[in-house]
Amino acid sequence: MDLGIRGRKAIVCASSKGLGRACAMALAEAGCDVVVNGRNTEVLARTAAEIRERFGVGVEEVAADVATPEGQKALLNACPSPDILVNNNGGPPLKDFRQLDRAAMLDGVTQNMVTPIELIQAVIDGMAERGFGRIVNITSLSVYQPIPGLDLSSGARAGLTAFLAGVARTVADKNVTINNILPGKFDTDRIRKTVVFAAEKAGISVDEQAERTANEIPARRLGRPEEFGHACAFLCSQHSGFITGQNLILDGGLFNSAF
Repeated sequence: MDLGIRGRKAIVCASSKGLGRACAMALAEAGCDVVVNGRNTEVLARTAAEIRERFGVGVEEVAADVATPEGQKALLNACPSPDILVNNNGGPPLKDFRQLDRAAMLDGVTQNMVTPIELIQAVIDGMAERGFGRIVNITSLSVYQPIPGLDLSSGARAGLTAFLAGVARTVADKNVTINNILPGKFDTDRIRKTVVFAAEKAGISVDEQAERTANEIPARRLGRPEEFGHACAFLCSQHSGFITGQNLILDGGLFNSAF
């Protein structure tokens, strides 16, 4: 399927690896010029080089922490008028909620709620004026299904979801959409850390816990990042203009619900 976004400009936050990288790859495959972002310059450069080689699109590298004003400014300087914004950022580390002090909680909310809102504030009016905009926020299945140790991440992302639910309806008539993708257990560095955390807590080996983790999913496997990336690209396509304010769960059936 031609997604109809060839030549569009996309900012993909935290896209040097993991699910963000998969989104940048899928958008580039669809013909978008992309701004890729990460804090590790070497990893970022490798990702950018692969995108250029594979897809021949324009790629800008922004080595910065997207949660900082300086990082956001650098992203927007690289692409002042994006057609597509994919919000993504690493969440707070696994930690018992009793160990979270005020500074840690404020930092978590800044990373996973305030930062995407600030970026949306910066780009949404331009999208509306041009008559096209696609905003996708990578949140987490933990918004619906809490994960012990990720309470701060879950709370901040749930706050983002509620905040943007109303905002999405205010720009839908301008062909600007805002949607969220809620990943379950994908084969990324993040889930590997979660597996190690769970293995230590259960007193079993990491391999045993990894097998348990896969078997908890009805699909009996972890998700592949490229599956996630292609779902994101569709939500950014010309075909998705009637989808807004929605939460797309990608989890292999893990979240057990009829609705």
